[in-house]
Amino acid sequence: MNLFDVKNLLIIRLSSLGDILLTTPLVRSIKKKYPEIKIDFILKEEYKDLLKFNPYLSNIIEYKTERYEKKIILGQLAKTKYDFVVDLQNNFRSAEIRKIIKTPSVRFNKRTVDKFLLVKFKINRLKNAPQIPVRYAEALDHFKLDEDGLDLFLPSDLKPKLYDEKVLIGFAPGSKHYTKMWPKDFYIELGNKLTNDGFKIVLFGGENDLQTCYDISKKIPNSINQCSNGNILMTAVDLKKCSAIVCNDSGLMHVASALKIPTLAFFGSTVKEFGFTPYKSKSIIYENESLNCRPCTHIGREDCPKKHFNCMLELTPQTALEKLKLLLN
Repeated sequence: MNLFDVKNLLIIRLSSLGDILLTTPLVRSIKKKYPEIKIDFILKEEYKDLLKFNPYLSNIIEYKTERYEKKIILGQLAKTKYDFVVDLQNNFRSAEIRKIIKTPSVRFNKRTVDKFLLVKFKINRLKNAPQIPVRYAEALDHFKLDEDGLDLFLPSDLKPKLYDEKVLIGFAPGSKHYTKMWPKDFYIELGNKLTNDGFKIVLFGGENDLQTCYDISKKIPNSINQCSNGNILMTAVDLKKCSAIVCNDSGLMHVASALKIPTLAFFGSTVKEFGFTPYKSKSIIYENESLNCRPCTHIGREDCPKKHFNCMLELTPQTALEKLKLLLN
């Protein structure tokens, strides 16, 4: 797709944290190549801070699911004269938006069949699939991205709460799904090994991670619990004080990637082929590649279908420590 004649462009990606950050290379690259284009972005209101200070966007539209509020938003979109729509969500909600706008559009290829074949039958047609930012760009006839990574712009007046003379290592132990979480006891063991080596541990997470972060912090001497109820910009400012981040396959992994913080990420029930790996940032993925039951899902599960959970239980704290020190060096 040639965007040369496009003046007003709408990008749709309603959720979630990591998926929205993964759109930022496309936003930036379009604006750099076609600086006259006015780019609007629609997303769910709880994620607006991710793009609030992005200089490449002209307008952020907050999508609301409540029937009356959604009707107002769709009405406003229908009145806006967009020349083109890039749908990076590609579900029934984004289809409703495209239908209202009635303008030429393209959609992100979610490769649903390929994911199903890999999960259910271990037929891997995603072996050479690029990372998600590149796949987003493919919606525009393989539009070429620049060589930079993800963007997360922070306000200059937001100051970190973390000040410490020791080297800080961030732990982000949460995830929406159990099978994407490295065990709490392993985080505790790794945290104590790092503390004995002179590092200081800082716990990060959102509202759903409060108990997990509390339990881990309580068992690691002198650790700092910075888990919050959802202020992602404050979390990001504090994350930048860390020399490295240890995390699961989660939204905060992509936040760390956007901030160019070295990242050690645990992949359990999911695999790299799905494309949601740290993008153009220093990272190591620690995963159990010996299991023929991986992946058992493309998003995560509430329990291990095989009842052994070896995809995470065989990722040892000692090996994680070795990989982290390799990353730091």
